[in-house]
Amino acid sequence: MIMSVPQRWPLVAREGELGAFAGAWADHRCQGAVFFGPAGVGKSRLAGECLAQVVQEGWKGVRVIASAAAAAVPLGALAHLIPTEVDLSDPVEGFSAVARALAGPNQHRWAVLVDDLHLIDAASAVLLRQLMDAGVVRLIGTVRTGKPVNEAVQALTVGDLVRRIDMGTLNQLSTERVLQAALGGPIGRRTLAQLYSASRGNLLYLHELVTGALTAETLTNNGEIWEISSEGLIGTPKLTELIKARLKVTNLAAQSALELIALCEPLALNDAEKAASMQTLAELEQQGLVQVIMERRRTTLALTHPLYGEILRGAISDHRKREILLQQVKRIRTHGVRRREDALHIATWHLAATGTADPELLIQAATLARHAHDYHQVITLLNAIPKNSDHRTVDVKLLLSEAMREMGQWREAEELLAEVAEKVEGDQEILGITIARTMNLFWIGGDGELALRVNEAACERVSEEARRTLQINEAHIRGVSGEPQLGLKILEESLPDSETLIDINAWLWGSMAKTVGLAFTGRTEKAIDWGEKAYSVHVSVDEDCLLSHPTASSLPLVISLTENGRLQEAISIGVKAYDALIAARTPAPQIWLAIFLGRAEWLSGRPVTARQWYAEAANLADRRSQFNAQQLALSGVAASAALLGDLETAEDSFTAARNYPSRGWFAGEELIGEAWTIALKGEPQLAQDVLTRAAQSAKETGHFTCESMLLTDIARLGGAKEVKNRLSELAVQCDGLFVSARANFASALADEDPHGLLTTAKELKKIGADLLAAEASSAAAVIWQQSGEIRRSTAAARQAHAYTLHCESARTPLLDAAGTVSTLSPREQEIAQLAATHITSKEIANHLVLSVRTVDNHIQRIYTKLGVTNRRQLAAALENHPLQ
Repeated sequence: MIMSVPQRWPLVAREGELGAFAGAWADHRCQGAVFFGPAGVGKSRLAGECLAQVVQEGWKGVRVIASAAAAAVPLGALAHLIPTEVDLSDPVEGFSAVARALAGPNQHRWAVLVDDLHLIDAASAVLLRQLMDAGVVRLIGTVRTGKPVNEAVQALTVGDLVRRIDMGTLNQLSTERVLQAALGGPIGRRTLAQLYSASRGNLLYLHELVTGALTAETLTNNGEIWEISSEGLIGTPKLTELIKARLKVTNLAAQSALELIALCEPLALNDAEKAASMQTLAELEQQGLVQVIMERRRTTLALTHPLYGEILRGAISDHRKREILLQQVKRIRTHGVRRREDALHIATWHLAATGTADPELLIQAATLARHAHDYHQVITLLNAIPKNSDHRTVDVKLLLSEAMREMGQWREAEELLAEVAEKVEGDQEILGITIARTMNLFWIGGDGELALRVNEAACERVSEEARRTLQINEAHIRGVSGEPQLGLKILEESLPDSETLIDINAWLWGSMAKTVGLAFTGRTEKAIDWGEKAYSVHVSVDEDCLLSHPTASSLPLVISLTENGRLQEAISIGVKAYDALIAARTPAPQIWLAIFLGRAEWLSGRPVTARQWYAEAANLADRRSQFNAQQLALSGVAASAALLGDLETAEDSFTAARNYPSRGWFAGEELIGEAWTIALKGEPQLAQDVLTRAAQSAKETGHFTCESMLLTDIARLGGAKEVKNRLSELAVQCDGLFVSARANFASALADEDPHGLLTTAKELKKIGADLLAAEASSAAAVIWQQSGEIRRSTAAARQAHAYTLHCESARTPLLDAAGTVSTLSPREQEIAQLAATHITSKEIANHLVLSVRTVDNHIQRIYTKLGVTNRRQLAAALENHPLQ
């Protein structure tokens, strides 16, 4: 879906500034409020909103736009406010006459908005000051920080009577709120990070970037989520002109310094001093164009905004670019290649300048780029080595194939690895190629059978010791593709506890599989231990292994924490890891991590957030042609949409999920989208049948925690009696709080035990499973209602309502069955609020002119409706759920 962005975006994420203005304006002593901030943060828009608000309150409003041209004429900015009959030859009397004329016989109150107050002329400032002192005018102003202001303007903006409100750029969370409001839907986290990084929270830049991307159709919506394509960001001509004006310098030396920094940032200060004087560099820093970065004993220069570099580089001619880059290469070579990153810089700059570079230097640079997980740079550098060069060794091809895999080019990587596999000899080379190839085939290509065949063929070519490593490799593939018990059995025999006793790649590969296998089979405590250890080791050996970014090792830990019942911890670690993968530009693990986060949010009972994560996973997988994860991702979208009552999306998503084969991960869970969609259509028994089939699949493959989840969903849809025994068995078999709480939930539901349901609700709330907690409380309310215990029913229903406040408007049959909490009449609301303050019935009666008996009767009815028994409980109930 393509759309045009409105020129005027919704005003969001400025509640603090609006509140500060409202507080200042409410003060009768206030003479005005002035918004200070850098260009592009939205000062004018916010000031206009404030003017509109006070006009609605009865003020007469007028807008003044100060400018350099108007400032050249005394009173030029305020000329339209001055009555023609006023004689200004005597400024004192003239200004007083202006005040009298503006006030008029009705004593009008004027709110005057002066945009760019720092550009107003001195005479206008003096007139405004007198009008403010006379109480005729209140000022609403905007001032761009970093600009000089004259003394008269300073007099307008200092002191206690004029409130200064500072505005800065938006943080990433606020940027997300703005984008979602402007685009009318959720935005992918990768796209958010990209837009935030490019705009740095500057609203003007953000608007132009979004407008440019929409116009170029690189920012699109697939019906679920907004994402920017791999082509990247394209601004608008307006944005280009704005930044060019910002970067305009008159000094030729300053322009040359900016070009050098743009092409080579971060640029060592020593190198910058050879190209420009310290005075020139200091002036650029003072103008806010360049920033000085100090790390340990090294000082570098960089541009203050990433868009500055884009504009500068685009304006440099190819000839000039070549000249600058080769000069910089010469500078580094002159003082010697001393720093580790110098080789990367020399190779990159020489390649950009000439299209070629020394192969050995390219390999060295690519290795450094790999250590920084800049896989795009690795591919660029290594592809510059001629195809028939002797420098294209096995190690180089492994490095290139890894980068291709991480960038989603798995088919190209397999082509390269398959060719090399026929020629390598010796244990080390065969192991390296085999592990790389099976990782690529299994994780990205989704072909577990071919991966196992490749692994088996390699076993026949290596020694007994190397075969042990390939057994670990086999265990990984089997363990995470539908055979966790078999995978664990192999790992118990072949994977040592210490990473020092075996090839580090094999150990990490096996540890990830063992963590996942333990989690799926219900040994979640041990899974967490292995997951934490594997992540720690991966971080420590990052530069010496061929696996992905170390953050990818946190994926199994997220699964383990989720299955253990530590949902919020799993989500917190997962989100942090996801952002790290975005920053590292490592997309492959992002897909699976987005699925795991969607699943954790689904289990927490937040379908809106879960839907967004699942949609992001599906979108990213589609863009990368990585179909291994699509079935789970699309099924998750369907299940989340179903809980939100969106039948069309639910049906479309689970139908699309059927186009992709099941890969064995989370066995049976690929059917949750279909089941909940059927339930939404009012066919709970058919939905139970789908889930029963799914649970059987999970049981047969040993995915016991998945089976527990699927059986619980059957209970939620009316089949508690059929699944409670099996869930109880699983609770004995599995550790952690989650499986046990699910079993208790199903048993209490099957036994129609309201006390047990409320106890279980507290267990589930502690885990973070708010929706299940709400359903347990709701079921208790229904049971008590049917038995005539209205007060208990109402209390349970109110508790269910409290839990659902965290569930993003999710609806399920169990929640719907409880109906709504009994409402209070207007008189009952009035009495309830008074009684909650602990005053006596007699005092309430006197206040409302009622009899004490009438008050007491009302209070008893209130207690029954709200499910409380005393005034302390009443106060707590009203505090948690204020009356409308």
